[in-house]
Amino acid sequence: MIYVFDYATLKLIWWLFLGVLLVGFAIMDGMDLGIGALLPFVARTDDERRVMLNSVGPHWEGNQVWFITAGGATFAAWPLVYATAFSGFYVALILTLFSLFFRPVGFDYRSKVSDPRWRSVWDWGIFAGGVVPMLVFGVAFGNLLQGVPFHFDSDLRVFYTGSFIDLFNPFGLLAGLVSLLVLTMHGAIYLQLRTEGALRRRAAVAARITGVLFIVAFAGAGVWIATGIDGYMIAAMPARGASFVPLAKSVVRAPYGWLYNPGLHPWTVLAPIAGIGGAALALLLSSGRRSHLAFALSSLSVAGVVLTAGFALFPFVMPSSADPASSLTVWDSVSSHRTLQIMFWAVLIFLPLILVYTAWAYRLMRGTITERHVREGGNALY
Repeated sequence: MIYVFDYATLKLIWWLFLGVLLVGFAIMDGMDLGIGALLPFVARTDDERRVMLNSVGPHWEGNQVWFITAGGATFAAWPLVYATAFSGFYVALILTLFSLFFRPVGFDYRSKVSDPRWRSVWDWGIFAGGVVPMLVFGVAFGNLLQGVPFHFDSDLRVFYTGSFIDLFNPFGLLAGLVSLLVLTMHGAIYLQLRTEGALRRRAAVAARITGVLFIVAFAGAGVWIATGIDGYMIAAMPARGASFVPLAKSVVRAPYGWLYNPGLHPWTVLAPIAGIGGAALALLLSSGRRSHLAFALSSLSVAGVVLTAGFALFPFVMPSSADPASSLTVWDSVSSHRTLQIMFWAVLIFLPLILVYTAWAYRLMRGTITERHVREGGNALY
């Protein structure tokens, strides 16, 4: 087989690909989750709740493609990461999966019965299907920055020595709160883009509250990482283009270790700046009824949060607090050269298609959703 890229370059490309998928998931599906979290609080009437659901109704299933694709790409490109993550975060991921069950069922069945109690149950189910994933994904990133208690034996069997409760440590909960707040702000700004009247005004208030709290929480998490959490650094390893197992390298923990990449590559500081600056400008513009630009800036803020964690961790994907040498990195946890090459061409073909049909769908179904619209739509709408 003729290889267009060497093995080391393909490893880096696949780290970038996964980053694109995670950012896409956070932006696209994050706004659906955020609107779900706001559903019981922003709407005052059943018609308003239906307006909220139908604001994302044409897109929420398509948005989940980003999540599914990111999971599939992790399994194919980084099998060791996939296996280790499911060992360490198994209960948390199952909890997330079960909470997500409420979304498709809630969207499809909520408005089929006019009983207020029936609809209220599904409203809270959709709420749980929004809040739990946002919180758990943030908690997971918080634990990655602290190190996950796992190790490999000489046969590369993975052993996880932590517990489900251990995941919800103070910093993990703060990271979960950052995720919950930024995506709820993102959803509220998207809701302003698709609604009008009193519902739009209440969405603006929700965006301001969650946005300000996000900026405070995100800045606090940054200070905590800089001053209270040791990072990881590779002391020695085989050549990046070689095929080697995780235990072949040497890793050390060091104070301020997660600040190494920003110090070496100052341009990576743009990520946290985008996280905070994007949110601040989005709130300013959303208050001035410039919802389209506000949504673009809130998307920038969401991307900034994900990239901040990614840039700080690089080249680590899943650091180990139990045995630093077992930490999984971009260089030692990937599939074979041949596998990465074949999948590279598949991504090069299908990722642009996803972007094109997503853009087409949003353009075709743009505009505001009103209470009159949902009343006239009857049971044909959510």
